[in-house]
Amino acid sequence: MAVKLSHLLEGIKTLEVIGDTDKNITDLQSDSRKVVKDGMFVAVHGVTTDGHKYIPVVASTHVGAIVCEHLPASLEKGITYIRVENSAEALGLLASNWYGHPSTKLKLVGVTGTNGKTTTATLLYEMAKLEGYHAGLISTVCNYIGDRAIPTTHTTPDPLTLNALLAEMVEDGCDYAFMEVSSHAAHQHRIAGLKFAGAIFSNLTRDHLDYHLTVENYMNAKKMFFDMLPADAFALINLDDKSGRYMVQNTHAKVFTYSLRTDADFRCRILETRLDGTLLSFNGKEVETAFTGKFNAYNLTAVYAASILIGWNPEEVLLNMSKLVPVSGRFQTIISPDGITAIVDYAHTPDALVNVLDAIREIIGAGAEITTVVGAGGNRDHGKRPMMAHEAALRSDLVILTSDNPRDEEPEAIIEDMKQGLSAEEMRRTLCITDRREAIRTAMRITKPGSVVLVAGKGHETYQEVKGVRSHFDDREEIRNTFC
Repeated sequence: MAVKLSHLLEGIKTLEVIGDTDKNITDLQSDSRKVVKDGMFVAVHGVTTDGHKYIPVVASTHVGAIVCEHLPASLEKGITYIRVENSAEALGLLASNWYGHPSTKLKLVGVTGTNGKTTTATLLYEMAKLEGYHAGLISTVCNYIGDRAIPTTHTTPDPLTLNALLAEMVEDGCDYAFMEVSSHAAHQHRIAGLKFAGAIFSNLTRDHLDYHLTVENYMNAKKMFFDMLPADAFALINLDDKSGRYMVQNTHAKVFTYSLRTDADFRCRILETRLDGTLLSFNGKEVETAFTGKFNAYNLTAVYAASILIGWNPEEVLLNMSKLVPVSGRFQTIISPDGITAIVDYAHTPDALVNVLDAIREIIGAGAEITTVVGAGGNRDHGKRPMMAHEAALRSDLVILTSDNPRDEEPEAIIEDMKQGLSAEEMRRTLCITDRREAIRTAMRITKPGSVVLVAGKGHETYQEVKGVRSHFDDREEIRNTFC
């Protein structure tokens, strides 16, 4: 594949172009190790390294063009240098041009927020299939092109991977694509150049402050997504979250709202709830669903609203809502032979823990006990660790603090951070078991029949990451192994 450089630069705001643009470019890369002869290298300021420092090495490979924010001290003959204000944003636009603007050839809907992104995006993908459409999904759990699964490493891929996936979806005949849009992706311009038909905001609570440093920065990163929406897109916001209105202050899209508490374009009421499902009312029409908890009622309301805004028949949407099933690792219920209900959930923020535990307590009442197994990831926001431990202890009869992807940190140190959020009384109801497998076994062994064990934090994940090495570990498998 080769693209004329002048065509590749269409829509790119260049500050300076030095060299010939009437040449063919054979490849596009932001990784200096992958650059080929006559290709293009985009030097991006990354989180851990700056691509600009590799320009001299790249220049020696007979690359055709280099995009950068500041020019190197010496320029090599035969290379076209393109200076731009923001090379990360330029990469997104270049990737879209390179792959033929795939986001304009299907309806792309993005979901952002602290919690609920994976569930909402995945259920919209499943809804599209129930509606009879061919669809794609880009999510934390797995990417899908139709029914073909493609493993994922990031919530939102880099621009080249993202546009390549969308191009494959177009080639495969997908009518729709649904994707999670992380705050990192918006801030790093990974979604630059994409045309969204719609955007959904679920909620905003403390998360990723290791990267964004402040809640305000985190909120503004998510707002960037709505700022870039075109006028013919829809922006759907959770009216019950105080950040909802802020997200759409500067959007060009048409704004719609959903709520469980107040008047909105799309209103939901919880009529009846159980561990295996909930009876909901959407805009006055009842639907029996296979989901539990208020947080899932919010997710389902977003799915219902987005389905209508996409243009699907409201009556068919209501019918298909009852056919949806929970996403892997999201409030996933496993019943032991002796009647203990184990729930595996991805809850890895204080707010997510509150949502899940409140949902469990509302259903089982005060008579049954809740044991919560929870940890906190290493190399991530330290400030949320004591908060998570406190929320778990406040809503559980027993808490077991354990490992959750300690990465480069010592798990014992992470647990010590979590313990700082516990009062003396809460500490008396807390065990510290570093080994996650043993923590789960202990929880299942000491919990009484008829009570609940919540294993939080990892959800769908099938690995444990320690010192840069990922080893197989699945909370669901570990729970079932205790049955033997």
